[in-house]
Amino acid sequence: MYTNYSQIVGFVKKGLDGGSGGVALAWVGGEWYTTRVAEILNRTRWRQGMLKDLVRKNRSYRRFHQEVAVSLETLRDLVDLARLSASGANKQPLKYLLSNKAGRNEAIFETLGWAAYLKDWPGPEEGERPSAYIVVLGDTTIRSSFGVDPGIAAQSILLGATEQGLGGCILASIRRDALREALGIDERYQIELVLALGKPKEMVVIDPVGPDGDIKYWRDADGVHHVPKRALAEIILG
Repeated sequence: MYTNYSQIVGFVKKGLDGGSGGVALAWVGGEWYTTRVAEILNRTRWRQGMLKDLVRKNRSYRRFHQEVAVSLETLRDLVDLARLSASGANKQPLKYLLSNKAGRNEAIFETLGWAAYLKDWPGPEEGERPSAYIVVLGDTTIRSSFGVDPGIAAQSILLGATEQGLGGCILASIRRDALREALGIDERYQIELVLALGKPKEMVVIDPVGPDGDIKYWRDADGVHHVPKRALAEIILG
C-alpha cells in the first residue's frame, strides 16, 4: 500500500465489483501498487478542497508569536513562489528585500500603519510583532508601473506562508521615504508593499456582511478579529 499520492502518475482500474469499489493499479515511484478506487477518489476529493481551505486560512494577521523565528531560507522559498507567479507581459519587474533580524525588523516596523478600522489600536506591541518581513519593490528600469504584479506576488507568498503554518499581513500604509532611508533603498526601486510574517497569535474569523452593509473588520471582547465578507450571490452579476 502507498501513501504518497502526489507521485501518482496514472492508474488503471481492474474490475472486481466495478465502480468505486473496484481495484486500481497505481504507478508510484517506479513500482505498481494496488489500492481501492474509492480510496483514490476520496483522496482526490480531499485534495480538491485543499486550495479553498488554504485561502480561507490565509487571513490578515497582525499579532504574532514574535519569539518564533522565520528563517532566511523560508523567506527565500516564499519569494520563489512569487517568482514563479504570473507577471504582466512577463516583465518580472519585482525585487524583494528580506528581513528576519531584530534591528532591521524594528526599523521596518516603525514605518508601517497597521489597521485603519481599529482607530484605538496603534499596532502590535512588543512580543506580538512580526518575526520577519518581505519588502516588495518595483524596478523602474524594467517598467514604470507595476499593475497587479505586487498583489499577485503577495498572495502567492502568503498562501505559501499559510501552508507552512505561518501567517502574514499585506501592508500598503507605509511611510515610504522613511523606509527607503532606513533600509538604504536605491531610488530606482519603487516601494510597493511590505509583507509582515510570523506565527499568528490571534484568531481571525470570517462573518457574513450584515443587513447594514458594514464591511469594516473589528475585534470582540475576547480579541477575536472579525472580517465581514459579502455573499457569493452579491458579487456574481450574471
